[in-house]
Amino acid sequence: MMNDRTALVCLALSAVLWGAPPSSSADDQAWRQRVPSGQEAGSTSEDVNEEVRFGREVAARMIGRYGLYQNDQLTRYVNLVGLTLAGNANRPELTYRFAVLNTSDINAYAAPGGYIFVTRGALEKMQDESELAGVLAHEIVHVNERHVVRELGIRATDDSAASGLARMIGGGSETARVAFTQAVDKAVDILFKTGYKREDEVQSDTGAVAICAIAGYDPAGLVRYFERINASKGKNTEVLDKTHPIYDTRIALLKETIAKEGIVSGNYKTQKERFDETMKSAR
Repeated sequence: MMNDRTALVCLALSAVLWGAPPSSSADDQAWRQRVPSGQEAGSTSEDVNEEVRFGREVAARMIGRYGLYQNDQLTRYVNLVGLTLAGNANRPELTYRFAVLNTSDINAYAAPGGYIFVTRGALEKMQDESELAGVLAHEIVHVNERHVVRELGIRATDDSAASGLARMIGGGSETARVAFTQAVDKAVDILFKTGYKREDEVQSDTGAVAICAIAGYDPAGLVRYFERINASKGKNTEVLDKTHPIYDTRIALLKETIAKEGIVSGNYKTQKERFDETMKSAR
C-alpha cells in the first residue's frame, strides 16, 4: 500500500496525466449533490482519526489474507485512477489509499477510513479504465457512508456511529481493547462472509454513477463489468457472489439510473488504450 508521500505524488500526477479537477459548472454541482456525503452530525476530527485507525486494522487483515500484488507500475496506475475519483467524493478529510491484492479471486474491498483494494483477478476481467473507475467509485461510496461502521451498530450517547467508534477505540481499558478486536473481526466478516446490506450496495452502485460522471468516466463501465462477471461465475467469484446482491438486479438498477440521468456513453471516456497499455506492461 502506498505511504502518504507516494499518495501525494500520485495526486499531483493525476492533475497532469488525468486532467485537472472538473470545473464547478452548474452541471458539475448538480452531479456533486448526487454523491453521498457521508456527513454525520456530531462527528469530529477525533472521530475521523479513529475511523482511519480502525480501517487500518481491517486493511491489515485483508493484506494478511491475500498479500499485495508487487507491481509498482500497476499500483501507481490504480492510485491515479482512484485519487482522481476520490477528489470528487465529498470527504476531503480522508486520505484515500488504493492497492492491488494478489489473488485471482474477483472482488474489491473498502475498509473504513479510505483503504480501498481491487484484486488482481478483478483487474484481469476488466477491459477499460472506466470499468476500473466504476469499481473503485463503488468502494469509495462504501467508505463515504461509513457502511461498515454503521453495520456494526456502534453508538455513543449522541447516537453517532462515528463518535461511538472513537469512544470504543480511544478507551485504554482491556474491555475497550477486546471490543476493538471484536469490531475488527465483525468488519472482516462483513467483507468476506455476510456482505453489506442491500440498501448499502444500492447506494454504492448509484453513487458510483455520479462520481464517475463528475470525473469524466463512462458510468456504463460498471454495467459492462458486472455483465461480464455475471456471465463467468465460478470458483474465482465465490466470495463476490456470496456477499453481493444478484447481478441482474444491480445491472438493471444501474441502467435505470444512467437512463434517468440522461447519460450518453459517447460523451464520457473509457480510456481503453491507456488501460490496455498499463495491463500489458504490468504483466
